[in-house]
Amino acid sequence: MIYEVTIQIRVKDMAEGQRWYRTLLNREPDFVPHEGFAEWELIPRCWLQVAEGVPSEASGPLRLGVPNIITTRDRLMKELEMEDFEIHERPEVPVKWGTFTDPWGNRVGLFEYLSEEEKNIKMNAIHK
Repeated sequence: MIYEVTIQIRVKDMAEGQRWYRTLLNREPDFVPHEGFAEWELIPRCWLQVAEGVPSEASGPLRLGVPNIITTRDRLMKELEMEDFEIHERPEVPVKWGTFTDPWGNRVGLFEYLSEEEKNIKMNAIHK
């Protein structure tokens, strides 16, 4: 039985990495046990760990579900000085999505459910 998930992303500069992911996630880390390491609980029992080290090549992307991909993309472009990243849609896929990289080459993405009903079901499930 799996009861919890952690995903680790490595960055070469921890101070800048923590700042960048704090801006991406729009909040402070939940846990900083020691220098060179920070964790955010993204949803109950799902943790993103940012650790100082050598980033892995060709991993990911780590995709984060958001209520509005356009609004989130626009905020990130402004606050992280990112270039525009393309948002994709396909008729057979129930989400729209986009992928970008952090300053260390880690692939990160966003997705948004197209159905408001499905989006609300997913968002309400984590608030129970």
